[in-house]
Amino acid sequence: MFGSKPKIITDEKMIDEVLTRGVEEVINKEELRKKLKSGQQLRIKLGIDPTSPNIHLGRTIPLLKLKDFQDLGHKIILIIGDFTGLIGDTSDKDSERPMLTEDVVKKNLESYIEQAGKIIDIKKCEVRYNSEWLGKLDYYKIGKQADVFSLSDFISRDNIKKRLDIGKRISLRELLYPLMQGYDSVAIKADVEIGGTDQKFNLLAGRDLQRLYDQKPQDIMTLTLIPGLDKRKMSSSWGNTINLLDSPGEIFGKVMSLPDDLIETYNVSATRAPMWNSSNMKENKISLAKEIVGQSYDEKAAEKAAKVFESTFSKREFPDDAKVLDVSKTDKLIDVLVESGVVESKSEFRRLVEAGAVSDFPDKKIIDPNEEVGEGKRKIKVGKRVFVVLKS
Repeated sequence: MFGSKPKIITDEKMIDEVLTRGVEEVINKEELRKKLKSGQQLRIKLGIDPTSPNIHLGRTIPLLKLKDFQDLGHKIILIIGDFTGLIGDTSDKDSERPMLTEDVVKKNLESYIEQAGKIIDIKKCEVRYNSEWLGKLDYYKIGKQADVFSLSDFISRDNIKKRLDIGKRISLRELLYPLMQGYDSVAIKADVEIGGTDQKFNLLAGRDLQRLYDQKPQDIMTLTLIPGLDKRKMSSSWGNTINLLDSPGEIFGKVMSLPDDLIETYNVSATRAPMWNSSNMKENKISLAKEIVGQSYDEKAAEKAAKVFESTFSKREFPDDAKVLDVSKTDKLIDVLVESGVVESKSEFRRLVEAGAVSDFPDKKIIDPNEEVGEGKRKIKVGKRVFVVLKS
């Protein structure tokens, strides 16, 4: 009924799950537990900067936690950092992050709401853009906020200290980012803010600025960061991601390629599936891959992706749903595959060819990246998981 109070779930087991699954630290845990058990509706904040067009699996971890709070009946606020995205957060970087242009940020965030909606219920979410308040701040207000922090607070952070020690440049702009993220909490009156372990300084800044503005400091929750496909932190800039907009087959294949020792971490942090009873690693990976595909698509897509994977990699069959490209017989392979987006760049394609990772299906390796497509239908395999048909 319109205007009725939301139903707040206070089940202790569900609250314990929210406070522990994939969680590294909660400040203040017992205080937050009391709030969750009290039945009052809390305002739970998560901010995401559109620094790339894709939301990858690493970023779904806080989105899943946001959904956990949403399922308990609390008000979730998703802040799209259309202003902070311009400035750039260096919390997880070992070098200065360049400023982005407004056009790049605008293009990157075109489908952000749609992507986030694969994980959370957008209709019941308060979506805000932080240019709404950050774009209005003047020098006096920024100076007032900056006075809360000292330079030593900033340079004592591990990644900043390392950069200073080896003589890498640190811009004054980078000092402003925690203020902006912190002020987001003031603007929306957050009770709780969620972020990765690398965000702790910024999350704490929110508490300090809320005190400045006579608000009760938010509780903060830091979450486990999952490694990417190459075991480094999952990052769009490194290309080691599983993206929500990847096709079901791509997601499934990427999960199946993960090292065995990452499977449990992924299951705990990047899904809400129960842990497995099976000791069979292949079965567990298949279960995990289905779960992750299902989060971005649905159960039907997950089952189909599993069947395609089985026929392609176990039975060495060419997938029926491979991308088909209409080309000219005189087109060069390198041009066709780069322009169609099958590979990211010509240098990447040459590297794959040199590594023997491009072949005419099933296993005739291509040795000249500049060779012409030729006449007829050609089935190409790129790397372990990408298949394409060229028709001339």
